[in-house]
Amino acid sequence: MKKYHVYGMGNALVDKEFEVEDSFFAQHGIEKGFMTLVTHEQQQQLLDLLTSTVGVRNQSGGGSAANTLYALSQFGGNAYFAGKVASDETGDFYVTQLGHHNIETNLGGHRDQGTTGRCLVMISPDAERTMHTYLGVSEKVSTQEIDEAAIKASEFVYMEGYLVTSPSAKAALKELKRLAEAHGVKTAMTFSDPSMVEYFTEAVTEVLGDGVDLLFCNEKEAMLWTDASDFDSACELLKRNARQFVVTRGARGARLFDGSRYIEIDSHKVQAVDTNGAGDMFAGAFLYGITQGYDFETAGRLASLASATTVSSFGPRLPTGEHTRILRQLELN
Repeated sequence: MKKYHVYGMGNALVDKEFEVEDSFFAQHGIEKGFMTLVTHEQQQQLLDLLTSTVGVRNQSGGGSAANTLYALSQFGGNAYFAGKVASDETGDFYVTQLGHHNIETNLGGHRDQGTTGRCLVMISPDAERTMHTYLGVSEKVSTQEIDEAAIKASEFVYMEGYLVTSPSAKAALKELKRLAEAHGVKTAMTFSDPSMVEYFTEAVTEVLGDGVDLLFCNEKEAMLWTDASDFDSACELLKRNARQFVVTRGARGARLFDGSRYIEIDSHKVQAVDTNGAGDMFAGAFLYGITQGYDFETAGRLASLASATTVSSFGPRLPTGEHTRILRQLELN
């Protein structure tokens, strides 16, 4: 038995969430539903505007891969998160938010001077999340953050698509994948956001290489990536990049490919208020399921309920204890 179920690498960011009207995006030239990288000055200007006009709705630890590993650890899995935060107050908050339950990190020792990354998450009335991100020191994630012994001791490595925007982080993902394959560790990747497959296509292609064992994406990302005319065709084309995959479809549930057949997973009808972190939760719950020996369908049902629960409240992570309730509801504990 391996020490870790999943070793993940991603941007370490603190999320600040705000509720805004749709008119806000047009008024300020913001592309709705996408993640946009901005400078520290640009983000601070937007933060000041949002704070003065609507106020902060929620603040929590974030980052796509970290959210996924946090979920897996709260369900009961063992995880290792590799990232980068600064020796500032925001970095201290981030490490505290990550918690110490079944999750180890490289963040507890020496930290660089600088600024820990932040993500301003704007939630519109339809519960869609739009993000403006300043990476801070996370932009300098590199092969220095890789722990080969921890990789070797893991069942999966999990690669965050957002990292392809940084040359050093992209190199780290490629090395992470190489080491995983050398040690017989399964590889998983998330596209993270439509902007990654639309604006960083070449970098994503470079990281994917000859493909991964398991790919996570949503329907919009699948359509953009494959340039397919319909969803069924997109799924067929995804087989070129992944031996197995998960495509989330919001209110229409999810489609899974287990390597031989498609499996349709129903959604749960809920009042969605915040979709931030829904995909991260789906991946975390699904990875927990398959590393516990559940089949794809059972893992998919768990992930569907967990992500539906996440979008029912603000913030990308569920409170401690909620994960156990979900397992109990599905009689999986």
